[in-house]
Amino acid sequence: MKKKWDYRIPQILAAPIFFIVLLFAVFKTSAQECPALVSPADGTTLVPVDATISWEAVTGVPGYIISLGTTEGGNDILNERNVGSATSFTPATGLPESTEIFITITLFFFNQPNIVCDSQRFTTAALSEVPNCSTSISPANNAFEINTATNISWNAAPSATGYFITIGTTQSGDEILVRTDVANTLSYNPTTELPTETDIYITIIPYNRIGSAVNCSSSVFTTAAAAVLPICTSMISPFNGETNVPLSPTLEWNAVPNATGYRVSIGTSPFEKNILEDAVFYRTSTLIIDFEPNRTFFISIYPFNEAGEAIGCTQETFSTLVGCGPYFDPLSGELLVLNPVLTFPDTITICLNNELDLITATDEADGFRWYKLDDRGNETLVSSSSEVMLDEEGLYIYEAYDIIEESDRIFECASSKTFQVFISETPVIENVAVKISSNLLNYEITTTTNGNFEYSLDNEYGPYQNSNRFTDIALQNHIVYVRDKAGCGITERFVELDLTMNGFPKFFTPNGDGINDFWQFIPPVETGENNISVIFIFDKFGALLAQVVPNTNGWSGNVNGKALPESNYWFKAIATNNKIIKGHFSLKR
Repeated sequence: MKKKWDYRIPQILAAPIFFIVLLFAVFKTSAQECPALVSPADGTTLVPVDATISWEAVTGVPGYIISLGTTEGGNDILNERNVGSATSFTPATGLPESTEIFITITLFFFNQPNIVCDSQRFTTAALSEVPNCSTSISPANNAFEINTATNISWNAAPSATGYFITIGTTQSGDEILVRTDVANTLSYNPTTELPTETDIYITIIPYNRIGSAVNCSSSVFTTAAAAVLPICTSMISPFNGETNVPLSPTLEWNAVPNATGYRVSIGTSPFEKNILEDAVFYRTSTLIIDFEPNRTFFISIYPFNEAGEAIGCTQETFSTLVGCGPYFDPLSGELLVLNPVLTFPDTITICLNNELDLITATDEADGFRWYKLDDRGNETLVSSSSEVMLDEEGLYIYEAYDIIEESDRIFECASSKTFQVFISETPVIENVAVKISSNLLNYEITTTTNGNFEYSLDNEYGPYQNSNRFTDIALQNHIVYVRDKAGCGITERFVELDLTMNGFPKFFTPNGDGINDFWQFIPPVETGENNISVIFIFDKFGALLAQVVPNTNGWSGNVNGKALPESNYWFKAIATNNKIIKGHFSLKR
């Protein structure tokens, strides 16, 4: 993938002049790869107009800027949308039909010029049917106490190229807004405030060149008494678009005169609130501790009062940088990151009642920290060395850091991950259920506790399998082994072949075809011994029907020359050691 260089953000850390000159010289011949489209792939045709666009992640690239247009490098559909570290984007109002779409991906960096990649393209399919109705409208259906200055918004309807909106005070009314084409937008701000304490009916009808959606139902909400909404605010510190922001900054925004509070959300992409979600503040500043370095953050602030919250407030961004990279290395032509690379696993299993559950770091670094997370996400430091003793299940954080000296300052470049600790123990076999099928055995093993176990048959050293079932095994005695995968122990059970499980057919078919016409005890294949002396057969009322002895064909299903009907019948067998075996079987015709 080719690329072009964008010098609009030449943020370079303090460095000697000769290094900067060399750095820019190497930029022109950098081997930095641009991402390929994953879906739709470059050159794809007949792409749905509501497709999600995704691309390969590029190692060391902290963010992406996306433009969409109908010409190479164009942005007439979407102009330079910063999506943070996300590797996918769904256009809110879809894409035009039967159109060649060009997507331009810009690699965003904190400490070097952005890289503008060559455009890739795909072609959308033609529309074939009218759109469906929108699935959600805001304010929500049957909502009440809605501010009279509310904005009206709705979800995109796939394949819609525009929307008609009608507003009235009755189910089919239009006295507030006669059916109006608002084009391909997903919101409408009434030109005048809505009447107070009134039921307001909203009808949204998506359309495209084929026609309009049908049977779209109205949504109704009730307005509140007259009140004045606050206006939007803006960031003071960091200011919108600021870079090189410290990791623990004080966020400050402009006060709004009639606001009683502010609802603040922060995320690592325009579509997330994974840092701070709808937190309410009654002041105009707050201290944030330990932002992640080298990331773009998206912040939304909505002032509110008793009338509601401000409408149409825009999202702002800022980026952190503390010197840990990624840097462009002119010698290798690659991006250099000073944070340790982590290989520590996502899960750790410790053995119950084992005093030697010592966990050791798997990575090279100058220092380490281990934290225990409680149910509320609070962290407790449990070790500051490369080893930690753990004896409780739960979530933990593993952190490895290198100490960096640069420009007369010392700082840490840290990498961390959350991992799960599980407690396991030596398995205890509760039962081995045995079933016979076609002179073969099936085992199902259950344990007293659930664990991460594996199973072997007749060999302690394996092979082991994850399934607790063994099928089609020989009619003989066996030993089953259950082993904890974390090495917490192994247990075994000898399963003796029970005579009651072998030799007595489950059914027979006395229909004269010469196959399975008699019911008789069948000696086990592995022994060939007939250790049954006599068998008595009964009906369901306990009446004796027949007596069967060895070395005969068995019972024919007749009594006194009369064929008995299909049913279940019972038997009592007496073994040569006087052991009594009871069971039942089916007669089928």
